[in-house]
Amino acid sequence: MHKDIIIIGAGVVGCSIARELSRYNTSILVLEKENDVSVGTSKANSGIAHAGFDAKEGSLKAKFNVEGNKMMKKLSEELDFPFKQNGAMVLGFEDDSIDKIEELYHRGIANGVEQLRIIRHDEILKLEPEINDQVQVALLAPTSGIVSPYEMTIAYAENAASNGVTFVFGAEVNKIDRKGHTFVITTIDNQTYECETLINCAGVYADKIYELAANKEAPFQIVPRKGEYCLLDKTYGYLTSHTLFQTPTKMGKGVLVTPTTHDNIIVGPNAHDEESKDDVDTSIEGLNEVWNKALLTMPHLPKRGIITQFAGLRAHAKNYDDFIVGYDNDVINLYNVAAIESPGLTSAPAIAVHVAKEVAEKMKLSENNAFNPIRKGIPHFAYLSNEEREALIKENPLYGHIICRCEVVSEGEIVEAIRRVPGAKDLDGVKRRTRAGMGRCQMGFCTPKVMEIIARELHEDITSVTKKGHESFMVDKR
Repeated sequence: MHKDIIIIGAGVVGCSIARELSRYNTSILVLEKENDVSVGTSKANSGIAHAGFDAKEGSLKAKFNVEGNKMMKKLSEELDFPFKQNGAMVLGFEDDSIDKIEELYHRGIANGVEQLRIIRHDEILKLEPEINDQVQVALLAPTSGIVSPYEMTIAYAENAASNGVTFVFGAEVNKIDRKGHTFVITTIDNQTYECETLINCAGVYADKIYELAANKEAPFQIVPRKGEYCLLDKTYGYLTSHTLFQTPTKMGKGVLVTPTTHDNIIVGPNAHDEESKDDVDTSIEGLNEVWNKALLTMPHLPKRGIITQFAGLRAHAKNYDDFIVGYDNDVINLYNVAAIESPGLTSAPAIAVHVAKEVAEKMKLSENNAFNPIRKGIPHFAYLSNEEREALIKENPLYGHIICRCEVVSEGEIVEAIRRVPGAKDLDGVKRRTRAGMGRCQMGFCTPKVMEIIARELHEDITSVTKKGHESFMVDKR
């Protein structure tokens, strides 16, 4: 298969770039080693649309963070993914916290962050009464927001696909050759793909993809940085409406406590560098670290409210504190988008626009007049009025059959999630698109029925249904 452009990696960065490039007349292919989009870092992060006060002035992180933050509301409307501009506070509990708060304030102003201000004890507790009453000072950033990271990635991917982008999953790249100025990419299943321009969005594997393309050691080393989280049930959504950070101290950076777009509370992450690029296991030590640090922000956090824990890996560049975005100096037509750690989610929209413009200019691409920026999400039965529910059921009776009781997810939603392009192929794929299994019971009741629907829609035996692809079968085949 030959395409003008191949993107390796279907996280939020790869999918957003694919969508932006589909604004031009060119052929685009996205290769992803997993069986779905948003399976790596993009599904396991804090879901924060950062305001932009933390990144160093003049860095790519600062530039793309502030630009991406300003794009988020319009994008969420165009692509129909959950986003709330809930505001954030950086909390100071020590006498010398004001110095760090003022430093962040002035950095934010220099970066172009709007509406920042410093507030004191009484105003902080008036805004968020559950905060530790020992708080002294805070930086208030009203432009900070929260977003559903996996739904954002899926929305980008679906819109890209509707505008002509091709996705191939299970396509783990193990060889990259050159034939003149053409890249010849081979995957572990011996499929080959050719392109003129190769865009490296491989996350924690970006250095490895570079080495395959360049046939030499990468000039950057990606270190997987693990962050662990606790997720609380929606019952405790009242604890805060703002995203609550802690002021970095000599004891460390602390963790955040924040609402999600679906009214849960998320606590985390810690940060520990790992050797494995695939290890997303949680640990008792790590989760206790997260929880104990969070108690500084909110001493009465209810541990009984935890419904699940998880971990994600961030692509941290060793000895380099910025994003890596641009054409490679040594490998013709290789474009690296690497080390996209926090604030990568917020920055992704702006990075995508930047990359697409540079690639389009170099390749002399013309604009695609048929490009459609609008994507409509799956109707979520739980959030509809009774009138809207009645109309939907009349149109499609499957919406009247509730599969997931905790999140009120219907069969109609699950079927549509599977049939869309790119669609869900396993339990986690359905979960990310519909929230089936994300409630208090964590798929304790709805798993068998969701499995039946997946098997039916994909025309496969139920013993072939997996939780997250590969060999994660739900039924023992012995």
